[in-house]
Amino acid sequence: MTKMDKRSSSVSRRNFLKVGGALVVSVGMPVALDTMLGINAALAQGVRPPLAPDQLSSYIAVNKDGSVSAYFGKMDMGQGLFVSIGQMVAEELDVAFKRVKVIMGDTGTSVNQGGASGSTGIQLGGKQMRMAAAEARRVLVDMAAEKLGAPADQLAVVDGVVSLKGNAAKKVSYGELIGGRYFNVPLDWNKQTGNALYAPGKAQPKKPSEYKIVGQPIKREDIAPKVYAQEDFNTDVKVTGMIHGRMIRPEIAGSVPVKIDESSIKGIKGARVVHENGFLGVVADREWDAIKAAQQLKVEWSQVTPPFFDNTQLYDHIRKAPVRKRDDGKPVGDVASAFKTATRVIEAEYEWPFQSHACMGPACALVEIKNGQVTVWTGSQKPHFVANGVAETIGVPVATVRAIWVPGPGSYGRNDADDAAMDAAVLAKATGKPVRVQYMRDQGTGWDPKGPASIHRARAALDAAGNVIAYEFVSKGFSRVDVDTNGSKPAATLAGQLRGVPLGYVDGFGVPAESYVFENKLTAWETVAPLLDRGSPLRGAHLRDPVGPQIHFASESFMDEVAAAVGADPVEFRLKYLKDPRDIAVVKAAAEKAGWQTRPSPRKDNPSTGTVSGRGIAYSQRGGTTVAIVAEVDVDRISGKIWARKFTVAHDCGQIINPDGLKHTIEGNIVQGTSRTLWEEVTFNAKGVTSVDWATYPILDITEAPQSIECVLINRPELAPTGAGEPSIRAVAAAIANAIFDATGVRIRRVPFSPDRVKAAFS
Repeated sequence: MTKMDKRSSSVSRRNFLKVGGALVVSVGMPVALDTMLGINAALAQGVRPPLAPDQLSSYIAVNKDGSVSAYFGKMDMGQGLFVSIGQMVAEELDVAFKRVKVIMGDTGTSVNQGGASGSTGIQLGGKQMRMAAAEARRVLVDMAAEKLGAPADQLAVVDGVVSLKGNAAKKVSYGELIGGRYFNVPLDWNKQTGNALYAPGKAQPKKPSEYKIVGQPIKREDIAPKVYAQEDFNTDVKVTGMIHGRMIRPEIAGSVPVKIDESSIKGIKGARVVHENGFLGVVADREWDAIKAAQQLKVEWSQVTPPFFDNTQLYDHIRKAPVRKRDDGKPVGDVASAFKTATRVIEAEYEWPFQSHACMGPACALVEIKNGQVTVWTGSQKPHFVANGVAETIGVPVATVRAIWVPGPGSYGRNDADDAAMDAAVLAKATGKPVRVQYMRDQGTGWDPKGPASIHRARAALDAAGNVIAYEFVSKGFSRVDVDTNGSKPAATLAGQLRGVPLGYVDGFGVPAESYVFENKLTAWETVAPLLDRGSPLRGAHLRDPVGPQIHFASESFMDEVAAAVGADPVEFRLKYLKDPRDIAVVKAAAEKAGWQTRPSPRKDNPSTGTVSGRGIAYSQRGGTTVAIVAEVDVDRISGKIWARKFTVAHDCGQIINPDGLKHTIEGNIVQGTSRTLWEEVTFNAKGVTSVDWATYPILDITEAPQSIECVLINRPELAPTGAGEPSIRAVAAAIANAIFDATGVRIRRVPFSPDRVKAAFS
């Protein structure tokens, strides 16, 4: 990655722009009159059109050497998304993959395509880039037709060179046609920004049968540079005159500073306090001095009643708490009446804790305010929204703010990156200097937005033959959008909430995504009020596949419970009630690949002591993608330790762009999902969060990683690609739970399956 030191916000795509190693020449170079007469002047020009969603130049540029720059308004969360986007662009333009450079997540070079969100990188972001590239090819071929004096349908393109069919000597390259200048071509924009943005041109993309690049397992080239510290992370960014900031959080959540003794840091060079309502930070010229200032500053905090309780009371609180909002979705039949006529009723309740993003490192951000322009370097997965949030937080026009995404220590949801950016903006405005804010480990784990805690109640009514005649599933928990999915509004950030802005609480949860058909069916969700409505370390927010793992842990565990109750094989039971053919296909594919042997659970031949083994299956949908997982686990009855030894994953996300990237994305989901299932749980007491480091918030370590993850990739080139970033994490917990039951006959209904909890279940 190109070094970003001393990078000024005055840099634009009108100048020489060096991003990620790609040089885009765009200085309005003179164009000879004969050239302009030979090429339709309306299609290309030396001055770049405004950066806008309805301009082809906002997505695609051809450089002087004929290479292509693709400006992508999303970012990569470590899954290699840029490879797939490069493949799609290269395919439509008919250029070599290595000739395409994808430049991501910079509000100065790309329009807002929603950042990383909802597994939409390829599904929506890639769709737009594909259409833009197809339109660029159409325009370039039209330009070549005029240049070569031949009809466009008599031309062919090979690796960025347009030639006359049957006369390869009559040719012109993309670089000769437009290199170094800009497309001046409008697109048919749908007037939406973010994930929903869509702006096609006149061109139609290729048919799947014509693909040469899409579908190939092209490997990433960024792994070694990252491993060997040859690329900058956002913690490495520096600018001239930069000072360092640290935030100070209260010992009791909800408390605010009432008296600050600034003399307590008088001896620290350059140390200064920034305080507004509950917002409290310090800055200093050197980072270590900022750390010392944060430690030494004497603060008297307001006396408040501790807002929480001991976390052992969490689930009782959720059960008893008044319902703030309920959504019954679309009920089928008459569930209540069906339960009254049931021969047998199966019931169960499942529990899921608060979970932290627990990123590899705490968030970092740098904000520089200079000459009326604001530049933000952020690890946020939604830099365009960060620009909006910074503008509103410090009261400047959003047009003056540029947010530049630089890879951070973690992502997958609304983590602490957006908060760090807003804190840095407040400190930079107060001090008049560029400020780099680096959270400490206890703040990164203790104060990041959390995946919400919840309980899930399930009931099934059976007739005399053991058929399910009614099914009811209700989730109840803290809202998954207690703070919004991005930092675009001050109300969704600590800087805003602690400074007293009006709150923006939203109620939201979810229901199982599956195609089980029951004559009577109700799936609903309920939310409860947050324990602390402002500046809370337990504020609910999106964590990878927001509330999907907890919902499907419950719903798919319950499907296994009902199967066991009627003595059915777990796979055959699911196939009996599934409707969607693609869902049926993934369940069958996972079972076949795993060598599934038809029988009920639990298995009868396991010993009652020592280490025992079992298998379990779970499946789910997400955003058009369907996944089925078979987990094989070993359970040590003495220690309570679970080893999720093997996973077999069948995955259907429509058209596959890059099978290599897809496989690695699935593997990442499985490992993270296993960690959340076996270890991760936020603990807290009356004052605040107590799980603030790797000792108190353990995650899966490398010795506990699965021995193997086998993937069955179901390619459907006739269908549009759907998301892969999150779906395969959704069914992990249930697959493990069902395997534990198969091995031991014991059903564990509370995550995480820590050794102590597993041992307690056996007693």
